[in-house]
Amino acid sequence: MTLTASYERCRLLHARYGRSYYLATRLLPRWKRRHVHALYGFARYADEIVDSFTMTADRARALGELSAAVEAGLAGADVDDAVLPAFLHTVRSFGIAHDDVAAFLASMRADLSVTRYATYDDLLGYMDGSAAAVGTMMLPVLEPAPGCARRAREPARQLGLAFQLTNFLRDVAEDFARGRVYLPVEDLEKFGVEPSELGAARAGRAVRELLAFEAGRARDHYRAAARGIDLLVASSRPCVRAAFDLYGGILDEIERRGFEVLSGRVRVPRRRRAAVFARHLLAAAGAGRAERRVHVEMP
Repeated sequence: MTLTASYERCRLLHARYGRSYYLATRLLPRWKRRHVHALYGFARYADEIVDSFTMTADRARALGELSAAVEAGLAGADVDDAVLPAFLHTVRSFGIAHDDVAAFLASMRADLSVTRYATYDDLLGYMDGSAAAVGTMMLPVLEPAPGCARRAREPARQLGLAFQLTNFLRDVAEDFARGRVYLPVEDLEKFGVEPSELGAARAGRAVRELLAFEAGRARDHYRAAARGIDLLVASSRPCVRAAFDLYGGILDEIERRGFEVLSGRVRVPRRRRAAVFARHLLAAAGAGRAERRVHVEMP
């Protein structure tokens, strides 16, 4: 597996499984895109391990092998894998914190045994690795503006949390079918929802009220993340704004359907996705030209 082939494998994973973010990534300068694909591809690769295999023992073994390969690769060893060469190259190229990688893998291991979270703080502990750490891994690639690296970190975490919670709301039925409930137990009890109701053909009133409550939390994370966009270099802002709008669009669609997420997968209509992309395309082109001009003029 050559490095070029590994980056292409990551791009294909991103294109297949992360359509909203993949579309937004097209607004980045070309040289940044493959690194975003590498990070997404790695995250999806690990996620597929914990979701796709039928036997827990098989998942645990495969994830353990992946974790060992990552650890060896971070220490400088060559790895024989379809995705890891690109991921490890990106980690080294941008000085991505190894602690973030470890936190992400720890949350993936939790999915092998943890099926419920008692409180929202407990769920946040899981999402700190599964989502916030992905946001902070992306941050060096997206590039904070000069002097803004420290201030940009928390909004990057918050954007990861917002995206993850949006996915949890959209995928309630799918997660329940896998034996997992990511909505806190204390919230189910507060709204009088039995876990089995999350696997029903349609959402009852109590389930819809529960989802509306969790959507409010997601909106809080989006608001906390929004202030970080202007802390990035100009050439990355259109991509992040588009991703913000597209994932926020999923939440908008969930609300528009009255929080009926059990009868079918909620998607942002293709026309709206195209409109979001077009709205940010001009800004992306202008920022890209300005960035190239600065690079040419620098001694």
